[in-house]
Amino acid sequence: MTWASLPIFLLRRLLAVLPLLFAVLLVTFLVIRLGDQDPVAMIAGPAATAQELAQVRAALGLDQPVWQQFAGYVGRLLSGDLGRSWLSGRPVASEILDRIPATLELLILGVGIGAAVGIPVGMAAARRRNGFFDQVTRVVSLLGFSIPTYWLGLSMLLVFFYLLEWAPPGMGRIGLLHTPPPRVTGSYLLDATLAGQWDAASSALAQLVLPVLCVAIIAAGPIVKQTRAVALEVMASDYIRYARAMGLTPHRQRLMVLRNAAVPIVTFVGSELVGLVGTTSLIEYVFAWGGLGQLGLNAIIRGDFAVVQAYVLVLGLFSVLVFLIVDVLVMALEPRSRRA
Repeated sequence: MTWASLPIFLLRRLLAVLPLLFAVLLVTFLVIRLGDQDPVAMIAGPAATAQELAQVRAALGLDQPVWQQFAGYVGRLLSGDLGRSWLSGRPVASEILDRIPATLELLILGVGIGAAVGIPVGMAAARRRNGFFDQVTRVVSLLGFSIPTYWLGLSMLLVFFYLLEWAPPGMGRIGLLHTPPPRVTGSYLLDATLAGQWDAASSALAQLVLPVLCVAIIAAGPIVKQTRAVALEVMASDYIRYARAMGLTPHRQRLMVLRNAAVPIVTFVGSELVGLVGTTSLIEYVFAWGGLGQLGLNAIIRGDFAVVQAYVLVLGLFSVLVFLIVDVLVMALEPRSRRA
């Protein structure tokens, strides 16, 4: 495959995932309707009569057969209508678009910092295999695997906000005394900087530190472990042994190892970015971040079917987009993949 055929390659990948996205839609639609949550009772209220419950059920279309509900949902979806939240009354598309930037801000910064720390640490641990640094790294990365996300967020607030008073309270994306800047990107930090509102930008940055640090800690552990394993495999290869025998400097050898380990590491970081979306929702919940993850969690807890369906669909589309970007990066890093 050449760069000229890249658009055709991406189009084929998109067409290949359409059946998967349809299956995700179908399973999500069926699971949330076969559960024991009934949004009609929550919407109508505890004092509603049987007639009022029936009217609400008919207004929501829940009195129709499930297959008919699904057909109507798919038809509306193809026309760009994600429905309307049963609890807030707002269009689901507006809810999603308003909250996506907040989640992407956490996810990209957290995984980016985790990768920036985890890859060099994993490479250094591989070079010092079974040494003191390697042993410490393996223990610390194991902690990153095993720490419960919810507990980590609460612990960060306890230590840095309550005990040390270094961080602001976890009450949103900007301090209560500051007005959110005019929306441009959806990121309060970027928008405040673009608007020249430096106090608001400073407040947004302070609010970002703890949740981003939580995501970075959770992301760094697996990245360290995977980088170490890949680097050890590359260092045991024939071409690295040959380079060592030819007397290449340690710096050149490290560059060769990093170059040949880049493809599996990039692929793993992409999968980590996708896998941490659900984890980020718990962090958003702890810090009242108001992002897409918190919206999805609230919708699941409260039985807001329309939001849950859109939330799962957006996660599926996000996964497809991330892996398409990973495919392009692999093509850039590995010339042999362009000839495959």
